[in-house]
Amino acid sequence: MARAVREAYGRGLALVGQDVIRRDILKEPDRAGAANIGLIDTIVRYSLDHGYHVLLEGILFADRYGNMLQALRSDHRGATHGYYFDIAFTETLRRHATKPQAAEYGEAEMRQWYRERDLLPGGWETIIGQDSSLEVTVQRVLGDSGLLSAPARR
Repeated sequence: MARAVREAYGRGLALVGQDVIRRDILKEPDRAGAANIGLIDTIVRYSLDHGYHVLLEGILFADRYGNMLQALRSDHRGATHGYYFDIAFTETLRRHATKPQAAEYGEAEMRQWYRERDLLPGGWETIIGQDSSLEVTVQRVLGDSGLLSAPARR
């Protein structure tokens, strides 16, 4: 979904991937207090300060990432939107099987990561159900965020 939003918007939307930072750049496990949390914060802030819209995506557990996300939200001068994908575990497994990295990890690992309704405090996330299509979800995010009317960078 995140890549589809950026593709639909164009240049000027920084896509910050939690897994890219955690696994690819730092090669660290997902745990409380890990360095990736601060690096995500820094990248998001730097991108915003340089005129980019930012889409931060990943499995951002409330107990690990909540404080950082709340600080970003509080400090951001513009509108901030959060989305929570409320998808049953069986559907999560089905979708995973269609991804390029499907062979890298499977059901056992995913059971360790899956947290039902791991919402951030304050109720500010918009919940997207598993029946929302990719196209509908992308249009919702673009519309809610104002990106439909915001010009992309040239």
